Amino acid sequence: MIDMIRNYDIDALVESDTAHHLHPFTDHKGLHGEGGVRVITRADGVYLYDGHGQKILDGMAGLWCVNVGYGRKELAEAAYNQLLELPYYNTFFKTAHPPAIELADKVASKLPSHINRVFFANSGSEANDTNLRLVHHYWQCAGKPKKINIISRENAYHGSTVAGAALGGMKPMHKQGGGLIPTIHHVAQPYWFKNGGDMDPQEFGLKAAREVEAKILELGADTVAAFIAEPIQGAGGVIIPPDSYWPEIQRICREHDVLLICDEVICGFGRTGNWFGAETFNITPDLVTMAKGLSSGYLPIAASGVSDRIADTIMEHGGEFYHGYTYSGHPASCAVALANIAIIEREGLVEKVANETGPHLAKALRRFDDHPLVGETRSCGLIGAIELVRDKKTRARFEPDGKAGTICRDNFFKRNAIMRACGDTMVMSPPLIITTAQIDALMDVAAESLDAAAKELGVM
Repeated sequence: MIDMIRNYDIDALVESDTAHHLHPFTDHKGLHGEGGVRVITRADGVYLYDGHGQKILDGMAGLWCVNVGYGRKELAEAAYNQLLELPYYNTFFKTAHPPAIELADKVASKLPSHINRVFFANSGSEANDTNLRLVHHYWQCAGKPKKINIISRENAYHGSTVAGAALGGMKPMHKQGGGLIPTIHHVAQPYWFKNGGDMDPQEFGLKAAREVEAKILELGADTVAAFIAEPIQGAGGVIIPPDSYWPEIQRICREHDVLLICDEVICGFGRTGNWFGAETFNITPDLVTMAKGLSSGYLPIAASGVSDRIADTIMEHGGEFYHGYTYSGHPASCAVALANIAIIEREGLVEKVANETGPHLAKALRRFDDHPLVGETRSCGLIGAIELVRDKKTRARFEPDGKAGTICRDNFFKRNAIMRACGDTMVMSPPLIITTAQIDALMDVAAESLDAAAKELGVM
């Protein structure tokens, strides 16, 4: 926690924000009509503090990212010390610096044994852009230039650049220009609660996986370069696939020689109770997308883990790889990421999620199974979801879509806690340092918010 708390003129800041600041993923007309932003001025542990002194329990770890919690002085000191020693230098033109070299080594040590090289970027969006470039470059080097099609999933989120939005499957983003790459195709997500109907979950998992195979056969296996997916879809609503899904996906990718890109931006660095979601679901990826938990959000940094198959082929046959970013492997960001990983290791946060807080969250969520507004609860490690429904038996939703989620989310805000609404699914992803008592406190707010939302929606 910082030693000195600054005094801000909050009203002036809100006025200035309204006049000059365009926010991401925001309806600005609606925001300004509600009186403007809530200004967050500081944070400590799992709590945020706004400009009016309200203490807020952060059930989302910022944007799924502040894994080691807020107020870590050693991360600030790592940045400060590195900025004094070497504030910036690029990693182009046969040049490197110690933080980037050391971080690449450390990240590779946490990845599966066949992934030994790392390419740095600044966000998950950029890392997935990099993956797209790597996939196409690889197949050209491998003598199969016709392999250009990429398969993704509906409602997936893989970033907000043009390539990232195209890789993702969110239709509202595509309508605003995110669907501009015609070689990217989408198939159904493994969302049993919404799309499974009366099917057994394992049967549905196989059905969802085989939609990938059907698309490969439709396009022609000799034209399909890769399949990209998160182990658990985060922003899509914490979609945890049935156990049958990932083994079948792996069979399909191997059989048709399709690369597998595992987007670990949310699942990576301990969220699922392992260092990566690939380990949790026994996935063998060719490329791994990392960001968020890599630095716990303290500084922007992302990375692509590159398998030996891809890296060796490119290094042997590819010549110069015409790709990179000014801030790829920024010294301060790398130093912070190294210190962040050291905290995760020293405090045993991955093991804590696996053995203590993850099981506790799963148990705590089950208290809502009989709530009239709740159709299902689910979790894996410290990522969870509560499905909101109008009818528990039929799983029928409220209309319009997102109405119930918005009401429930706003009730959380009123009670100084943060849980996010993805449509009519309430999702949570607290810092990995959260205690069982703090999980219980978050669930107490959830109980109050669900009751209040149910009354407002007329189901209680």
